[in-house]
Order: sequence, then C-alpha cells, then structure tokens
Amino acid sequence: MTTLLLTHPACLLHTNPPSHPERVDRLRVINDALSENSFADLLREEAPLAQDADVLLAHPKTYVERIKAAAPHEGYHALDPDTHMSTGTLEAAYRAIGATLRGVDQVLGGAVRNAFCAIRPPGHHAEAEKPMGFCIFGNVSIAAKHALERHGLTRVAIVDFDVHHGNGTQNLVWDDPRIFFASTHQMPLYPGSGHATETGGHGNIVNVPLEPGSGGAVFRREVLQNILPALRAHRPELILISAGFDAHRSDPLAQLGLLEADYIWITNQICDVADEFANGRVVSTLEGGYDLEALASSVAAHVNVLMERGG
Repeated sequence: MTTLLLTHPACLLHTNPPSHPERVDRLRVINDALSENSFADLLREEAPLAQDADVLLAHPKTYVERIKAAAPHEGYHALDPDTHMSTGTLEAAYRAIGATLRGVDQVLGGAVRNAFCAIRPPGHHAEAEKPMGFCIFGNVSIAAKHALERHGLTRVAIVDFDVHHGNGTQNLVWDDPRIFFASTHQMPLYPGSGHATETGGHGNIVNVPLEPGSGGAVFRREVLQNILPALRAHRPELILISAGFDAHRSDPLAQLGLLEADYIWITNQICDVADEFANGRVVSTLEGGYDLEALASSVAAHVNVLMERGG
C-alpha cells in the first residue's frame, strides 16, 4: 500500500488575470516540491477527465450547461469578480473532478491507502448553482457523493482546514446526513459564512470559526474539542480532506498563523480517525494557499504524513 498522487498538465492551463492570487505557479511549485527524491515512492497518475454525469452528482444540469457555455475561446470570462475562466479552465476543472474520483476509486478499491490530488481550480466555495471564490465545481463534494452513490458507502466525512470557510461544500452537503462536514476557518473573513450555529439539516456540519492570529495552539485545541469527537461519532468509512494551506503564517490573504507543524499534526489526527473507522482511507484535495514558498513546504509536509501513514 502506498500514497497516490493525482494531477494533470491541463491544470496548469487554467489561468487567471495578472496579479490574481490563484495562479499557475501555485501548482508548479507543488509539482517541484513533490519531485524531490524524498517523494520517489509516490505512485503517480494523470487525472482522468470527468464526465458531465460526474458533475451532476452535485450540480444541476442547468448550472453545468451555463458553465460550459461561459468557457471563452480567447482571453478571460469573469463568472464573478474573483472567479474567472480562460481557454484552459473547462478541461482543468473536469480534470480536477476526475482526480478526486480516481483517488476515491483507487483508495476504496484497495490499490492505495490514501491519495493527494494536486489540482486547480479549487472547489470548496462552489455552491450548487453559483461559482465563487476561485471555484467552479465542488470537487470534494462530488467525490463524496461518488463514494456514496457508486461505491455503496453509507458514511463519508469531509474535513476542511482551508483558512476560508467551505461555503460551497456546506451548501452541497447540508441536507445529506450521510456526509459529515467539518471546517476550521478564520472569521471574520471571506466568504462570511461558517458560524458555529450553522450545523446542517441533520446536525451533520461542525463549523469552528477562529479569530485572526489564533495560531497553532488555539487551532489544535479547537480541533481536539469540537471536530474530532464529532468526526469519530460519524464513524466515516472514508475521509476526504479539503487541504487549503492559506492558514499559514506567511499567507497574504489571511492572518490565522499556522505553520507546517500544524499541518503535520492535523493530517495525523485525521489519519488516526481514518485508521479507526475507514481502514486508513483518505483522499486529500488541494484548495487554497497563496504564498508560494509556504504552499510548497506545507503540501510537502502534508503529503509526507500521508506517505508515512500509507506505507
């Protein structure tokens, strides 16, 4: 058993206007970091291209058609002030979904213990019929529904440690008691959702808002007290991670103050629960992270833990 890395060159072809924080170099530095000798044992696959039927697991047909029609033949098309499409975006978005689905298939099929999807565009802000926050489709939510509907699982969990609340994931899983969703995030901060009182249609959501400057000690305490007990109570058969690294102290978009050691810690905590209930099965998918050096080192730390746990 090992760790699977899923990515695709098409994810480099999704471009945003100049000075946009969600830029191609994010994936380039991750690819460089994971090309070091210490990651030689990673099993590597190119992400397959998802199909419309996959996207429809979480989004209505009218929304999928609207996004496909918006794809530009040149330049950029703004879906909202923050979220853009370029000529390469549509394939990148379908590869991003394909990566998460392939990761689920390989983990549930027993070929690997866990997987990391190095993809863009990210997905946790995309709601059922609304692109936002650099996100177009709900990559992780689609993967969760794929595991439930196509693999016959009954309980899946999503843990999101991106510094921004995963409003899209929350929107897509709100009424599904089979999916537990937990999010740590800075508040106040974009997108403004994620209050502790937002608990889902079946008590299946746990939001842990953190004040700016909270740092690793507060982050760890809140995860131990509020997320891990609820995660264990759900007894997930698979854990998906929305792995955003913009809570790092060096990130320009927020001020939460985490370090690589905190990402190592939370990854181990999630893997502990996966070992208890899910035979160690974890699929992690890239979300945010906008300081290139911090992003590369944080992803490397995260994937290193997955490899240690997957061996």
